[in-house]
Parts: sequence; structure tokens; C-alpha cells
Amino acid sequence: MADETIRIGFVGAGANTELRHIPGFQAMDGVELVSVANRSRASGQRVADKYGLPTVYDNWVELIESDDTNAICIGTWPYMHCTLVLAALENEKHVMTEARMSATAEEAHIMREAAKLHPGIITQIVPAPHTLKVDKTLQGLIADGYLGDILSVDMVVHGGGFRESERDTPFHWRNDRDFSGYNIMQMGIWYEAMMRWIGPAATVQALTRIHVNARYDGDGNRKVITIPDHVEALLEMYSGPVVRMRFSSITGLSPSDGVWLFGSEGTIHLDSASMTLRGGRKGDSELSEIPIPAENAGSWRVEEEFINAIRGKEPITHSDFDTGVRYMEFMEAVTASSQSGEKVHLPL
Repeated sequence: MADETIRIGFVGAGANTELRHIPGFQAMDGVELVSVANRSRASGQRVADKYGLPTVYDNWVELIESDDTNAICIGTWPYMHCTLVLAALENEKHVMTEARMSATAEEAHIMREAAKLHPGIITQIVPAPHTLKVDKTLQGLIADGYLGDILSVDMVVHGGGFRESERDTPFHWRNDRDFSGYNIMQMGIWYEAMMRWIGPAATVQALTRIHVNARYDGDGNRKVITIPDHVEALLEMYSGPVVRMRFSSITGLSPSDGVWLFGSEGTIHLDSASMTLRGGRKGDSELSEIPIPAENAGSWRVEEEFINAIRGKEPITHSDFDTGVRYMEFMEAVTASSQSGEKVHLPL
């Protein structure tokens, strides 16, 4: 498809699709934005009118089966990703799906195996973008031995303040296990980023809590929540280190979010607010800033990578289905460990 026009249909044109994907594709030559199917025809028509898409479909089946596209962009919630990816593959259409990959590890495996049956079709998951700026620099430092043997990693991510009442914040689809599956807060995207630096986990032990166990939706209905708002996990990594992860949306006045990597020869701290690195090695008295060379500072290029992969110019690196399977297995292991009280071994 090096010279063929790539014609894209959007299933679920949500916030990130409007913010990132539609403008990203519109900026590329040889790409046409053809159609959209949203949860309602009215919302689909709004997107079509706003961005000049010629066709609005009443449902995703009609859009994916139509011969007016050869690529599909999925922007729905995770519970639909498996169904939509399989449909796109069955219709021999390249497909990019919003993160997270799926609702369960089983669905992720099904998606990956289906993709293998269509080797000429490009499949991509929208990656965790927050560490793209520092990934190459951090990978290089680790490869060059800055840390020596990595012994321990501490990761802390807070998504809010003190615990709220159930009426303080409306019920969100991320609070709904039927829509989110095993995905919890930002754990999946941070685990994905961490795998870029030190590889996957071998075991997981986790404790979870649900401190705000209900919220009210837009219609005033009280919804009980079964997805944790506080998680503490201990991981053993195949590459050697022990990792401690704390994710919480209910702890106030907490220390700054970030990641500490402790090695036999050095220490690196990633500040997640500024995406800056500081480090120090044996003999240093304190950490100092680690510059990020311009040539190593990654940036958002998801749509470009997808189109280039279709045209045979580059492979999918951010993110392929193997990566998605690993983080979905990890997320499911977090829940399994918290429910059983036992260490869970990976892969599942």
C-alpha cells in the first residue's frame, strides 16, 4: 500500500480521537478520513460536521463492513476493543485501537492470535505517551551501565487528593468494571512504560482498597464501584530488580509522583510532572540533572507510525499486540493477587 490512499473510519470518536487521532491523520498526505460511527448518530454527526467526514454510520458493523475504508481507528472504551479488532481483521482492514488493549487478558490473547492469522494487516495499540520524552535516554543510560545492576525500583503515582465523598465526583466509565475490565487507574500505562526500561514482571503481589465505593451518574443513579482507588503492589522482575508500585486517587498532600531506579553503581529519579531525569553515581554527594539530548527526546507520532507501517516504511513499536498482552496479564494479575492474597506468576 505504499502509494494507495489510506481511507480511515472511526468507531467511537471520543476525546482522544478528537484531540490526537483526527488532527494527526488530517496532517498526513495520502490519508482520507472517511466515516464515523459513535454511540449515537447525533454524536457521530457532530464529529463528521466538525472535521469534514463525509459519512456517518448508524452502527459500527456497517462502518467496518463497508468498502469505503481500508483502515479502522477504534476509540471506544476497552470492553469493545476485542470485538471491534476482530471485526476489522475479518474484513482485512488495518486497525489501531485506543488503550487499554482490552478488558481482560483472555481478550488480549484472542486479539493477538487473530492478528497472527492476518500477517499483512497492521495492528496497533495507542501507547502510553507520558514517558516518550525520556524513554530513549533512560534506556541508553541503563544499557551503558549507569546504574550497574538494577536492584530496586520505586514508583508512586497519585491521581487526586484526599478521599472524596461519593457525591464529590460523578461516576465515570473508568469506575465501571463492565467497561474497564481489569484496568485500574493509571497502572497499565505506567507498567507499559516501565517495560520499555527494564522488561516485564515475573511475579506480582498486590493489596487493593476501594475507599469511595459508590458514585452518582449523570442521571442521579447511585453506582457501586468494584475497581480499586488505592493499590500497592510488589513485583519481581525477570531482569532482576524488585519493584514497589503505589497508585492512589485518595491520598492527599502526597509526595511528588515519580520513579526511583536504584542500582549497584548509581541512582536515577524520574519526575513524572516535569518528565525530567536526575541521577548520581558512586562518589557523588547528590543527584544532578541528566540532560535529554534533542535527538533522544521522543514525542507523539502514533498516527504517523500507523500510516508508515501500513506503507511498509517502519514497524509498529508503540505499541504492538505483544506489549498489550503483557500489560493486560499484569493488570489481571494485580486483581487476582489482591483477591487470593497470593503471589501470582507471569505470564498467566
